[in-house]
Amino acid sequence: MHTAETTDIAIIGGGPVGSALALSLRESGLQIVLLEARSSATGDARPLALSHGSRLILERLGAWTELAAGATPICNIHVSQRGGFGRAGLGAPEVGLPALGYVVDYGRLAEALERVVAGTSLLECRTGARVTQWQGGDQPRIDYEVNGAAKEFNARLIVVADGGVAQAVESESVDYRQQAVTARVVSERTHNNTAYERFTRHGPLAMLPDGDGWALVWTTSPERARMLCASNEADFLEQLQAEFGARVGRFVAVSRRKSYPLVFRQMRHSSPEGVVFVGNAAQTLHPVAGQGFNLGLRDAWELGELVSRQHKPEIGTRQWQHLYETRRRLDRRAGAGFTHGLVQLFSNDLLPLRWGRGMGLALLGSMPPLKNFLIRRMVFGARG
Repeated sequence: MHTAETTDIAIIGGGPVGSALALSLRESGLQIVLLEARSSATGDARPLALSHGSRLILERLGAWTELAAGATPICNIHVSQRGGFGRAGLGAPEVGLPALGYVVDYGRLAEALERVVAGTSLLECRTGARVTQWQGGDQPRIDYEVNGAAKEFNARLIVVADGGVAQAVESESVDYRQQAVTARVVSERTHNNTAYERFTRHGPLAMLPDGDGWALVWTTSPERARMLCASNEADFLEQLQAEFGARVGRFVAVSRRKSYPLVFRQMRHSSPEGVVFVGNAAQTLHPVAGQGFNLGLRDAWELGELVSRQHKPEIGTRQWQHLYETRRRLDRRAGAGFTHGLVQLFSNDLLPLRWGRGMGLALLGSMPPLKNFLIRRMVFGARG
């Protein structure tokens, strides 16, 4: 029989959101333990579009310096729909920002945060720790294994930042029956720090400036995704050209092709007492408009702020949880509603709806106050 250890806050999931939360708590005076099943996120080249608001958070956490050299700024966003009129351009100068966002690899972001966590003596990170069970209530508890040895933690507060661990909890979910094909592509023309969001009848296609090329996020059917990943380079580039058009000239190279399924998932009820969900454990969003990670990072930052301001005995109580969930409700619902609504709006190719979408894009492009409102919400969240 093993003896349970105790801690103030146990974080399940040492990915970028879990690590960011741990860093936001490092000067709280509380005992923080971070549990991560994997040893490292090295090699995960999925592109992430960090908002400028996320950059500010990462700067405060001390992680941006390591990322800055490899991050490509997004200064402008061009939005259009294939087969229909209407265009909209969003620019950083319109809202007085140096950039709307920055493109980085998920793996590089995770590694940068891992290094900062490892160099912080006020935190304890246990890698290779596979959580087997957790429970809330009066005495929140985590059972986990390290190298086959069973261990247990009693905590004042458990924070679940691992979407896989949260899957057993009741939630609202939608299978989009789509997959995202990610790749790195090179075109004849330079990107000039402009990102493209193009809505097609198969799903949204995003081209994000990435170094001297592009990070591609191409939403399509599962069958077509498999075909695109298996096709030779020339066929892939030909199909991409047909879908995207000639705005950046001819596509000449592609590498690092992968695909993954797309679902919408959101917690249906309040968390059990003594347990809080953040990041993709709280909500998993479609990649359209690049809101998912940025929303999760704001979850972590606001949780860290709230913990640091509260008296220790209050943390993890039902009243304290209600306060956190109330603070995050508007931003979470707005982010989920915005991305899910875009998918629904642009997934139907009926002519009247296509015409209406075109009018909406044209209206957005011609009304600076509306554009500024949208930009600030995308960059800083619903309370931005």
